Amino acid sequence: MEKRLILAIVLSFLVLALYQMVFLKKKPQTEPLDQTQVPVQAAVSEPKPAESPAPPETPPAAAQAYEEAKAQAEAQVLVDTSLYQAVWSNRGASLRSWKLKTHLDENKDGLELVSRGAAEVAKFPFFLETQDAELDKTANGGLFLPSVARLDLRDGQTGELKFYYSDGNSVKIEKAFIFTGGAYDFDVRISVWKDGRKVEPRVIWGPGIGNPVVTSKRQQFGVGSGVAVLAANRVYRVNDRKYRPEASAFNFANWAAYEDNYMAALFITPPQQGTAQFLRVPRDERIADFFLSVSVPQKAYIGPKDFDRLRAFGHEAKKIINFGFFGSIAEILLISIKFIHRYIPNWGFAIIILTFLIKIVFFPLTYSSTKSMAKMQELQPKIKALRAKYKKAKQDINQRRQMNEEMMKLYKEHGINPAGGCLPMLVQIPVFWGFFRMVVVAMEFRQSPFILWIKDLSVHDPYYVTPILMGATQFISQKMMPTSADPSTSRMMLIMPVVMTVFFMNFQSGLVLYWLTNNCLQIGQQYIMNRMMAKQKRESHGKRK
Repeated sequence: MEKRLILAIVLSFLVLALYQMVFLKKKPQTEPLDQTQVPVQAAVSEPKPAESPAPPETPPAAAQAYEEAKAQAEAQVLVDTSLYQAVWSNRGASLRSWKLKTHLDENKDGLELVSRGAAEVAKFPFFLETQDAELDKTANGGLFLPSVARLDLRDGQTGELKFYYSDGNSVKIEKAFIFTGGAYDFDVRISVWKDGRKVEPRVIWGPGIGNPVVTSKRQQFGVGSGVAVLAANRVYRVNDRKYRPEASAFNFANWAAYEDNYMAALFITPPQQGTAQFLRVPRDERIADFFLSVSVPQKAYIGPKDFDRLRAFGHEAKKIINFGFFGSIAEILLISIKFIHRYIPNWGFAIIILTFLIKIVFFPLTYSSTKSMAKMQELQPKIKALRAKYKKAKQDINQRRQMNEEMMKLYKEHGINPAGGCLPMLVQIPVFWGFFRMVVVAMEFRQSPFILWIKDLSVHDPYYVTPILMGATQFISQKMMPTSADPSTSRMMLIMPVVMTVFFMNFQSGLVLYWLTNNCLQIGQQYIMNRMMAKQKRESHGKRK
């Protein structure tokens, strides 16, 4: 039984290490028959019943001309709030910069979410895309007339930025953005007319999101970027490193977003009426840029994947945080640790306290497991005798059946559940998995220091001190636990700390801190339990005498 338990734990960590690299990235691409994924052409051109064209606001007339409205020169409009500073250009009414004030980059400057690659390819966020190349050129290259030169918004204050353009002939375009101070989301209103008829454009975001540094990518376990789409009450994700054209278009969407591990540019469309595409545009043979193309949104959210803000924002936006398979457990753990952080403003110490509370909750299960293993240890001589009695049990089915019957009878006589030592420990694996996902994706741990050399709980320990300490405490904890006299099992138990230390070398410091704290508490708990069981054993032997 102990062999199976150890094997289960080893396999769990193998899956954990491969989870980010394989499972999450391949999952959305293995379901080509889902109704939300359709060929790229269908996502753009196929009409949907819920999106029947609205009557044109201006009566159609082939010869009708709009009054010309163009700016004389390119200009920029600054939108300044307590959370970000955005720069819009009147050329194409496009976004040139979205710099966060409360989240910093590796140089301790405001984190920029508009990629510098946008300027390199001359394709900026909020450019428009239609089926008309000439109209696209006009919409994205024209000099719009802005309604204001600057917006400074205090928290709670609302301001509107409008852009208007007309070529004086057949094209008229209006873009309006309504911002609120102290919020990352804003309303979007985009209208395009050509030849008196309303055109339904698509909005572009990209290339990518932000300007990630290579060293940062290496330090953070499981970091990636790509597109996430909520359709049919399910979030579909496509990573840019696993791009496939046949699995990159979606219909019936509620929202679509370009995301990385901690940030997102999220666009809210009318419920189940939006369409989205993940686009790969090659620059040359080696380099390609990735864009999100989405039907005109009603709202946008550009900022951190903050659980509280996204939950308050609504639209099921919190689902963009990828908590993984045990998402509900990860959410509960995140809410709990945020509550602790209110009173202890250090995320490292909050992890320690939460680990202590989890240990208390699982103490009955741990005690039951240890007690069952101790009983199994006492029973080993009789079990070995049974196995010696039925030497040919592996080849002889009758002997195997008889041996199993006598073994179960022996367990029953001594009140032992053979699975009693394994199941309580396996029950704790979902909690560990949930804790792992929480530390990986919760933006609260980004750039959050603990003590001394640990300056960021979202990256691995730069000196590998905590993983080594974790391995040492794991070894001590296992030596204190009651085990069978089986030499092969004992050897496997000694290998486990080494295997786990290697696994944890590149895991987030926050996760290693959780497991190190868990080991230290386990040592103290094991000492207490060993004393309790020794006392019970003495009392039991006294009664027998």
